Amino acid sequence: DNFALKGAAFALEEKGRHIVASAIEHHAILSTCQYLEKRGFKVTYLPVDEYGWLDPQKVQDAITKDTILISIIHANNEVGTIEPISEIGEIAQRRGVYFHTDAVQTVGKVPVKVDKLRVDLLSLSAHKFYGPKGIGALYIRSGTHIHSLIHGGHQERVHRAGTENVPGIVGLGKAAEIASREMEGEAKRIENLRNKLEKKIKENIPHVYVNGHPSKRSPNTLNVSFEFAEGESLLLNLDLKGIAVSTGSACTAGSLEPSHVLKAMGVPPQLAQASLRFSLGWDTKEEDIDCTVETLKEIVGRLRKMSPLYQQERT
Repeated sequence: DNFALKGAAFALEEKGRHIVASAIEHHAILSTCQYLEKRGFKVTYLPVDEYGWLDPQKVQDAITKDTILISIIHANNEVGTIEPISEIGEIAQRRGVYFHTDAVQTVGKVPVKVDKLRVDLLSLSAHKFYGPKGIGALYIRSGTHIHSLIHGGHQERVHRAGTENVPGIVGLGKAAEIASREMEGEAKRIENLRNKLEKKIKENIPHVYVNGHPSKRSPNTLNVSFEFAEGESLLLNLDLKGIAVSTGSACTAGSLEPSHVLKAMGVPPQLAQASLRFSLGWDTKEEDIDCTVETLKEIVGRLRKMSPLYQQERT
């Protein structure tokens, strides 16, 4: 993401210094945008609806004669909402603006074809589809101008100097091969488990709210707010029972600030602070869903007994 945004921005700054992004981008994008703002670039952060979905028309309206780059996440890392990348890509092509998407959450989980998405730049990470950690890839469409951020050698077609991480590259390639072969069946299996988890939570625990688009969502992600319970307390109690969840992006774990994604979606602060993200994977089984819901039901009930607001709600 850093390479895509900085590389494209510096390559095109004589043409213009305006960048368009959404308000729910991963911090890898948002922090890079803030860096570029300090160096004279202007960034427009587009709002999303209550599901975290970005209307392509907002992108169209934000483009000016100085716009050089659009960066929109493919699927949000906290709520899983899948954005209309192909439609936005068509707008970018028509207006002659470079288009980047952070596809870290989708590659290996749903079909990703760069021509169909109409992107010039696409970033991905191997560990998200069970490849080695610390290795990623940036797709650069032929003819796309991008400046190198690391100098000193001619590796990677002069895009990134330094000796290549061959074991990491091979691991990424093999993981991508396996994911491509097994993706369709595995994605459906995980989606069914995710839907079961969502259904059982709603059936067994009152005052819960699902965050994210009801249908345009990555198959492995479920984000739920548990009213009258604090997210960090839920997380710690679940961890003691051997159940791993998060209160937002893994990259912001430990932060007590409400999720910027949920805030942008209009989720009230008290519900944003009461949210948990469940991420399902290849090792998730039916019995894990049942165990999680039963454990969650007990913990939520116990925490709510200590909540004056919940007791007031019941009277």
